[in-house]
Amino acid sequence: MEDIADWMWCGGASLVLLSVLIDTVVAIWQRKFGLDLIALVSIAGAITLQEYLTASVITLMFAGGRALEGLAERRAQEEMSALLAKAPQFANRYDGSVIAQVPMTAVRPGDRILVRSGETVPVDGTLLAAAVVDRSSLTGESLPVSYSAGNAIASGSINAGDAFDLLATNTSQDSTFSNIIRLVHAAQHSKAPAARLADRYALLFVPLALGVAGLSWLLSGDPNRALAVVVVATPCPLILAVPVAIVCAMSRCAQRGVLIKHGGALEKMAQVKTLFLDKTGTLTVGRARLTAMATAPTVPHEEVLRLAASLEQMSNHAIAQAVVCAAIGRGLALSIPEHASEQPGAGLSGRVDGIEVRVGGIEYVLGSAAMPSWSMGLGERVGYEGTAGVYVAIDGRFCGVLHMADEIRLDTPRAMRLMRASGVERIIMLTGDRRDVAATIGNSLGVDTVMAEQTPASKLAAIADARRNSVTMMVGDGINDAPALAAADIGVAMGARGAAAAAESAQVVLLVDRLDRLAFAVRIAQQTRTIALQCVAAGMGLSMFAMLVAAFGYLPPVAGAIFQEVIDVTVILNALRVLRLEKEKAAERLSADDVSKLQEEHARLLPVIDRLRWLADRADELPASTIREELASLSTSLQDQILPHESTDDATLYPRVARLIGGQDPMASMSSTHREIYRLSRTVDRLATKMPSEKRDKASMQEMRRTLYALDAILRLHFAQEEEIYHGLSS
Repeated sequence: MEDIADWMWCGGASLVLLSVLIDTVVAIWQRKFGLDLIALVSIAGAITLQEYLTASVITLMFAGGRALEGLAERRAQEEMSALLAKAPQFANRYDGSVIAQVPMTAVRPGDRILVRSGETVPVDGTLLAAAVVDRSSLTGESLPVSYSAGNAIASGSINAGDAFDLLATNTSQDSTFSNIIRLVHAAQHSKAPAARLADRYALLFVPLALGVAGLSWLLSGDPNRALAVVVVATPCPLILAVPVAIVCAMSRCAQRGVLIKHGGALEKMAQVKTLFLDKTGTLTVGRARLTAMATAPTVPHEEVLRLAASLEQMSNHAIAQAVVCAAIGRGLALSIPEHASEQPGAGLSGRVDGIEVRVGGIEYVLGSAAMPSWSMGLGERVGYEGTAGVYVAIDGRFCGVLHMADEIRLDTPRAMRLMRASGVERIIMLTGDRRDVAATIGNSLGVDTVMAEQTPASKLAAIADARRNSVTMMVGDGINDAPALAAADIGVAMGARGAAAAAESAQVVLLVDRLDRLAFAVRIAQQTRTIALQCVAAGMGLSMFAMLVAAFGYLPPVAGAIFQEVIDVTVILNALRVLRLEKEKAAERLSADDVSKLQEEHARLLPVIDRLRWLADRADELPASTIREELASLSTSLQDQILPHESTDDATLYPRVARLIGGQDPMASMSSTHREIYRLSRTVDRLATKMPSEKRDKASMQEMRRTLYALDAILRLHFAQEEEIYHGLSS
């Protein structure tokens, strides 16, 4: 029986020995020198000296290490592979009054789609009714998220509530979910190998181990001492612990919506010092939003926006849809237009509630007429900021300008701060946009260098120059970013909505539309590298100690194998700590629902803030009696809407946010802003009472303007600060 067991141990070890021998010969032929050589010597030595149990233990650990190393390359794609099974094949499209099930390829922008409970949202679209969706498979959010009518929703989410309708804004091929599916396939077929951290130590460790083994044999004449030295020197901690740490890190990143294609990219991320960022779609949202309005003195902001948005419903243009979303977000009731006619690239005309409305570019709406004085400021701003202006005429009279701009992402400033805290020394913005526009964005974010009006070739040159001095990372989303992403040490694609070419060129893909997730991945990479180095140092240190003991004959081969197992278990348990990195309980975050409700509340209050600026701008043109009436109306709105909102924040939301942030009083500055809002609101109330209705008072008019402009500025800044804080604390 003992002979049979020996033959079985020997047979199993011999199979692994043959595999290792072939791999070692190939590696040497390719001039690669790794840790497989010492495994080959230890297995062959154990078999030669008939230490079959020892040989089997070594082969078991070596084979396990190989399997785990392969798993490290596949794990991130496996985290996302469940998405492939959820890809919808059909959509429920309204054809007149009938709902027909049609292939995904038949869906076109403008189609009305029904999404039943439990179904996957088939295409990107705009909600026509409130909805509750589960985004966990896309973003890692643990709780369903509520959206109101008018909000954009990405394909791939699952309907977690009642059935709802949406208006398709993309084809299935161009939708978010299809892009993610392509990214998963690309990751599955990625050929980029992970650089094995363990191999970096082979040049030192392998000759040292073989030298100690040979010396102990030479001095003692006992080959078992040499075998024992080689057995305890078998670098299982390096073979196993490092891949385990990489597996765990790639898994943690995938859970948070960061797809890392291979372990080599993870290792590089831990060392990044220079960060290149594209502007549009990366630092900014990448789609237009209403940021300001200017209207004729006698026309209310809300009416201009309502009429324009009602007509814009008939267009699929991105700017038109942004106007519609802005109106719905402010709670305006839109009407169905009649006799709508669109001139592609120019604008629309039609009747809304019996009123003739014309919306579009400046030439389409104004023709050769000069712009009135009340619109000059915003019109000039549209020009020098390189943004879009939507011009509105009502019953043939020019009445308003809507300023549509691509705003900085809420998470961008936080992401920049976190990247600097992670050790990034230089942040450079690379963009093909105009120099003045790029400088405005770059300076407001505090980037070190703004490189504007760049071509794909000049982006490549800038990255190549930076690579000579530091590890570089490039983040982009467009087709023109693909060469730069491939040229950098680490290319990161904003893959949720970005171009497929960019995602295929990158080593890292952000599957969620949040730049701060990149900072999370960098922190994970750095902490993983630290843990991996701890495993390497501890494993090698203990192995070298055991080598010396074995060289003096105090540790036989079998005991050495057992001791080596203890080392292996210790370092692997240490490597598994990566799974607990950056873990947070759900109670330690704000839900996406909380953030969404805050943004909706702010959107509902924006018309009040718009009236502050409108009255301050029109003070010279309005009669004294009208000013007094407007001030009284504003005071009522402030008392009934703005101040109750701020009081509720102070009493209920701020204490919760303070607990999440930590520290003794982290929301003190925000509460101070509330006090200033209260003071200015009281001033508006006082002015409404004392403002003369018959004759203008110069001192009162100056105080009114100062107060209104100050209140407008502080409320807008305060809302932006709140949204950034809550967004950063959201799940």
